Amino acid sequence: MPSTFPPVEKTGPRTDPPPSPRSAVRGRRRLRTRTWLTAVGFQVPALLLFAVLVLLPILFAGYAAFFRWGGFGMPSDYIGGENFTRLLKDPVFLGDLWRCFLLVALSLALQLPFALALAVMLNQRMRGRAVYRMLFFAPYVLSEAITGVLFAMIFAPGDGLADQLLGKAGLEGLGGEWFADPDMVMATLFLVMTWKYFGFHMMLYLAGLQAVPKELTEAALIDGAGPWQRFRNVTLPLLAPTIRISVFLSVIGSIQLFDLVWVITQGGPDHHSETMAVTMFQYGFKRYQVGYASAISVVMFGISLVFALAYQRFVLRRDLEGATTTMRGGVK
Repeated sequence: MPSTFPPVEKTGPRTDPPPSPRSAVRGRRRLRTRTWLTAVGFQVPALLLFAVLVLLPILFAGYAAFFRWGGFGMPSDYIGGENFTRLLKDPVFLGDLWRCFLLVALSLALQLPFALALAVMLNQRMRGRAVYRMLFFAPYVLSEAITGVLFAMIFAPGDGLADQLLGKAGLEGLGGEWFADPDMVMATLFLVMTWKYFGFHMMLYLAGLQAVPKELTEAALIDGAGPWQRFRNVTLPLLAPTIRISVFLSVIGSIQLFDLVWVITQGGPDHHSETMAVTMFQYGFKRYQVGYASAISVVMFGISLVFALAYQRFVLRRDLEGATTTMRGGVK
């Protein structure tokens, strides 16, 4: 008897046809477009803020520097490069440049080596080193205003803590007008700056020291190298990138120093502690010579920019090339 059921067709697993090369290209293009739009979407807010808060003020300051302007309305009295010519003849501004160089030299010669020595000491095994790290870093956390008021009280003539301690030690002759004496004010300011900022550099150096492989130090110890030899030949070369960053931040900070000086001395006595930022503030917000103050800000920006580009080109070049090589080697 013939079967009434239809024959069963034998079929294999279902396979979709492969996409055409044209559709694959379109898919990749859509993926790249979505990725690009996502990146732009995340960057646009930051770029807008950067343009409004950084680029526009820089451009406007450069524009206002060519006008005699008191800060009200829009600049209209065009005087060309007279403000910049005036800078070259201004003894106060020329003194600012000298004091900036002095602070940079003192920071590189005293502050940073002191921070490095403390970092090396606190990188050793010792009881209570976490407490010491916290105590040394604490001044950096304080605001410049609090630091300025604190040291204005400490170095107050006669009644200040510094004069009282010197008096009890029988060294009354070393005290005096700490911030009022033209011969002492910069040294006292640098002492305050060192107390305020050395902790930051110390923490940078500590982070760099902890990244030094212990195997290298132990190998040098096995070879008979002493503590100084291990530091000079092993630790210091590996710490060089951190030191270069610390030097860069210290120099830029010295060029732009303002708030600490303003709170303590306001540039006195008789301009002997003024910095470029303090002079700019004096002319811009005290004397309403905003055009001249803008010229000072342009010079400050130019000095910082030239130093940053030159430092990156000649000093940080090896570090940047090494980081780029590492990234390329890790992404394959």
